[in-house]
Amino acid sequence: MTSDERIVAKQIGRPPRGMARVEARCAFGYPTVVSVDPLVAHRKGRGAAEPFPTRFWLTCPVLVEQVSRIEASGLIDALEGDAREDPAFAARLAGDHARCAAERWEAADADARETAARRRLLPVLRDSGIGGVRDHRTVKCLHAQYAHHLARGNAVGEILDVRHAPQECSDDAVRCRAFGPPPEEV
Repeated sequence: MTSDERIVAKQIGRPPRGMARVEARCAFGYPTVVSVDPLVAHRKGRGAAEPFPTRFWLTCPVLVEQVSRIEASGLIDALEGDAREDPAFAARLAGDHARCAAERWEAADADARETAARRRLLPVLRDSGIGGVRDHRTVKCLHAQYAHHLARGNAVGEILDVRHAPQECSDDAVRCRAFGPPPEEV
């Protein structure tokens, strides 16, 4: 297990499955977002790998807590209402989903594509958007949206930043220090 994987495991409370790489780090050097392989082995280690709907995973426990509170406030319904009423926002949302799907598809090697085709899961691997949504006019999960935003930038993440300003730890209260030094310092 790499030092990044060790830190991520402590952040999320279990070993990361299918972690490809760290996509974003906080100001203190700890992972905040990781990318996940397009196909991931089953959680219990049984059966064939399955398409993993979340290409980008928010790992920072502080940001996860903040985004959870924002999501619980009903922002997803409000954003989907905005998408129904604002064609420009709807187009950006759909474009963000399409970019994520294209990146997942590009990251899928020939074996992953063959496995997905054989199991009739190719559309999931190729077409599902952020958080695995099939309808690119919907939001589904703010954690996946914010992770995608921190890794690549997107419309929903911009709204979260403007309306709610999620914040990393302060210098005197870096939660991940309890997990060991950041990987660059190892």
